[in-house]
Amino acid sequence: MSKRMIRQVSEVLDKSRRREMLKEVVKELHAGKSVDEVKDRFEKAVAGINVSEIAAMENALINEEGVPAAEIRRLCAVHEAVFQGTIKEIHRFSKPEDQPGHPAHTFKRENRDVERLVNFKLKLHAGKFQKNDSPDNARKLQDDLALLFDLDKHYRRKEELLFPYLEKHGGYGPSGMMWGEDDSIRSMIKNARAMLMPYRGCKAEVGEALSRIILEINQMICKEEQVLLPAALEKLTEEEWLEIAKKSAEIGYCLSVPEEEWVPEHKTDEPAAAGPDSHSVMNSPQGYVRFGTGTLAVEQLELILNHLPVDLTFIDENDVIRYFSHGKDRLFTPSGAVLGCQVRDCHPPQGEAAIGKLLDDFKAGCKESEEFWIHIRDQFIHIRYFAVRDDRGRYMGALEFTQNIAPLRALEGQKRALAESYRAME
Repeated sequence: MSKRMIRQVSEVLDKSRRREMLKEVVKELHAGKSVDEVKDRFEKAVAGINVSEIAAMENALINEEGVPAAEIRRLCAVHEAVFQGTIKEIHRFSKPEDQPGHPAHTFKRENRDVERLVNFKLKLHAGKFQKNDSPDNARKLQDDLALLFDLDKHYRRKEELLFPYLEKHGGYGPSGMMWGEDDSIRSMIKNARAMLMPYRGCKAEVGEALSRIILEINQMICKEEQVLLPAALEKLTEEEWLEIAKKSAEIGYCLSVPEEEWVPEHKTDEPAAAGPDSHSVMNSPQGYVRFGTGTLAVEQLELILNHLPVDLTFIDENDVIRYFSHGKDRLFTPSGAVLGCQVRDCHPPQGEAAIGKLLDDFKAGCKESEEFWIHIRDQFIHIRYFAVRDDRGRYMGALEFTQNIAPLRALEGQKRALAESYRAME
């Protein structure tokens, strides 16, 4: 056997050994052992390897060996304890993410703001509410939860900007599971607010809901900072972080905004550096597109698509996202990283099965279109999907057509100025 083969076999055996050690740690935690009791064993299992390898091993325990995701989450407390020791050395703490404005710095700064809100203010007001569920104490909790729902922006930036780039680099552990946990936290905050608006005298139930929210948010902060962000810092390029930083403002920030704009050390002024998500007309390819009803310059075509009062997304016959329009009032803000990704990977877990079933129906010819509608704040979002077929009926992909129709639903009476002009042309 050659030295190379011996080395490869050794690496496989080493990964298997480490995975078994992690599994033993999970079992011991499940059996009731404390973090301190398993800390040394965990440290030995991950010594000398990087954070993405740790995440991959944990993901393998879920996907290949059937260890429940809930059990893997028990390792979060161990991560937190171990990272204060020697394992800290295996993580990348380079300077860019320590600079205000860098997306990783922003995520961490928001986490500190959220920690102060939930672990001090919300916990304090929850304690007072349990002693006296007066209208004034209920109102303070309402205000806290209204502020806390700003977490939605933090989670959306993570899901819509960070996750797609991680998927392009081979994925990050159980990212779908984390997306589901984000949704669960959102729902818990909404439900707690509903209990208090108006408050109907369920003091114990409110207390339990708030305790759960505080616990889940603190655990999510741990997962983000001990596993997710270090993995992202290992995988993503400076250009990709810059694209995330540019897109972040469109979604918004949680509780406060970055102190300054992040300027990468190796920033280049070359147009190509903007990456696949750049929608500047200056970066558009030159040339013309000939249609059956006319000819347009590529620049004109892109401007037309981006001026439509709708969001357009095209998914090809292999369920891969190939295009999205980029109007100034786009309802949802994908990053260029979604281009080339499976559409199922760009939806929250509860939406994966639905979009998969719809596309399968399109391919089978069972459906030609489908529509959904949802309320988001003051918007009434109408989402339509259309099967795209060529002249021979061959399935070529699907078009997602999304529009805020709240202004249309509010129309009354008539506005006839242009209507008269069109009538004169008949």
